[in-house]
Amino acid sequence: MCGIHGLVALNRPQQFPADWLNLMGDITAHRGPDDSGYFLADNIALGMRRLSVIDLAGGHQPISSDDGQLVLICNGEIYNYRQLRAELAGCQFKTQSDVEVILHLYQLHGVDCLRFLNGMFAFALWDNRKQQLFIARDRLGIKPLYYAEKQGYLAFSTESKAILALPDFKAEVCPHGLQQYLQLGYVPAPYSMFNGIRKLEVASYLLIDKDSIRQQQYWQPDFQQHEHDSEQSWVRRIREQLEQSVAMQMVSDVPLGAFLSGGVDSSAVVALMSKHSSQPVKTYAIGFDTGGAGQFYNELPYARAVAELFGTQHKEILVKPDVVGLLPKLLWHLDEPVADSAFITTYLVSEFARKEVTVILSGVGGDELFGGYRRYLGEHYLQKYQKIPAWLRQRLISPLAKKLPSDRHSKWLNTLRLTKAFVQSAELSEDERYLRYMQVFSPQQSQQLLQQPLAAGSLLQQRYQHSKAEQSLWRMFDTDRQTQLADDLLLLTDKMTMATSLECRVPFLDHQLVELAVQMPQQLVMKNGRLKHLLKEALSDMLPTTILDRAKRGFGAPLGAWLKQELAGLLTLFVNQQRVEQRGLLSWPLIAHTLQLHQSGQEDHTDHLLALLNLEIWCQLYLDGQTAEQISQTIKRSL
Repeated sequence: MCGIHGLVALNRPQQFPADWLNLMGDITAHRGPDDSGYFLADNIALGMRRLSVIDLAGGHQPISSDDGQLVLICNGEIYNYRQLRAELAGCQFKTQSDVEVILHLYQLHGVDCLRFLNGMFAFALWDNRKQQLFIARDRLGIKPLYYAEKQGYLAFSTESKAILALPDFKAEVCPHGLQQYLQLGYVPAPYSMFNGIRKLEVASYLLIDKDSIRQQQYWQPDFQQHEHDSEQSWVRRIREQLEQSVAMQMVSDVPLGAFLSGGVDSSAVVALMSKHSSQPVKTYAIGFDTGGAGQFYNELPYARAVAELFGTQHKEILVKPDVVGLLPKLLWHLDEPVADSAFITTYLVSEFARKEVTVILSGVGGDELFGGYRRYLGEHYLQKYQKIPAWLRQRLISPLAKKLPSDRHSKWLNTLRLTKAFVQSAELSEDERYLRYMQVFSPQQSQQLLQQPLAAGSLLQQRYQHSKAEQSLWRMFDTDRQTQLADDLLLLTDKMTMATSLECRVPFLDHQLVELAVQMPQQLVMKNGRLKHLLKEALSDMLPTTILDRAKRGFGAPLGAWLKQELAGLLTLFVNQQRVEQRGLLSWPLIAHTLQLHQSGQEDHTDHLLALLNLEIWCQLYLDGQTAEQISQTIKRSL
């Protein structure tokens, strides 16, 4: 696990200064505090920062082939490397490192080497004979990769701030990235928030030489449903594949543990880790102790119950509203704003766990893969709702729904919020309903917000319309895997864990488990409206019903409630008319209306306000050049 960076000439010949690699490496040192390395030759410069996890002594990078014609840098882990080494018995290995298998597979199969790899990775491989750079990202986008062209060369890095460290680059807002951010609360690939810097999309690779830059997608799930298989067959196969994934991802030469929220996904990971570990698993949980909203979000009792059931070495951390002082630091690490409070909790529990372990396993991806989100139930309930006469829906139910209060920080108000959202989207087309479930500001609202509006359009909606999946559940998953999963949840997980030099692994996103899961019939995944039905059945002999059937809760902080009470001054400080107009990116009237609706409790606009707040802090960091510490001090003085 590490951070990688480099440069390749497009207008050749070209030499790159070693200092440029140092600039890029220094700014991502948190990703690899144990080691660093670089390779310089005509037309190419490669660098890395390493967090040592496998082959601590011998896994130095860059790694080269015996003849020196191939040079590799890789961020990530190849989980099936032992199997691959056995199959490559005729090859001469220099190290015990997992990533060296990529070199030998490339020698035998070229870019098709990717189909043999099971893991999370972003790598760059220089082929000196071809004078070609091969850059690839894993199937689910667990590891990020950014790239940009300038002055006759292409620069790439695990983090976009490393590209900005180069003298030819300057931080400027990408109009399309900003538009998508306002709509979704994150920036979907291929955009980033920086003008000219792109994200490599999931399951894709680049081939770069003096004549061209070619991008190719090398994998996508096959959504052919196996309707004839019995429920028990699916339950058995899911359990076996998930257990295999967890066991494979426990391979490590350093201490490892698990995040534990007490939800189904993290509890499943801990249960299976305990089965395959000779020592008690180390588990880490986070909770809140402030007000009713804190209690609503607090999951510690569930986490304790699971920890006790499996005899883990369990530790907890409590969070209070003053953690917002960390926002500038965390947004610097994220590289781009994200309207998801989970990045705060992820960082805090990562920092806590890093005191004892170097590798952590997480349940990220389970909700997407096994139907864990309430939005996936929309189509299930829609069939029942549409049996109500249209005149009754449109003249009575819809007007009443508009008047419902909307808040997510208590059980009752959260139910009303979800009911309101369902009714308001029920008359839309399938892709429009999905967009309504996922959006922060609508495409029309983003047009109103932008000082320089672009043509209206949603990348999310385009992905949904172009999905090859036939059933609505799997079209939603297919869209999620290309957008929110990669560019929100996995991005914040990677950036926040690596900010503390902690490697995070996600067993639910083993591509073999994904390939199995997407063949499940939609009607079994959420049988009778039960979220994660098949997964829960697969875990029924390991986890109690109090865990399997507990209410869904997101892994985030109660920021919406805090912004109304303890942190009200934060919005006054960063989201006010004078600051918005001086910034010159957004228009004030819609923002003012959004603030009023949220403060009154008439509508829940936590995501909208967090999007605006984090955008302004990000602007101060990257556009104004303020340090995280300077902004943090300003925040502390306002509270």
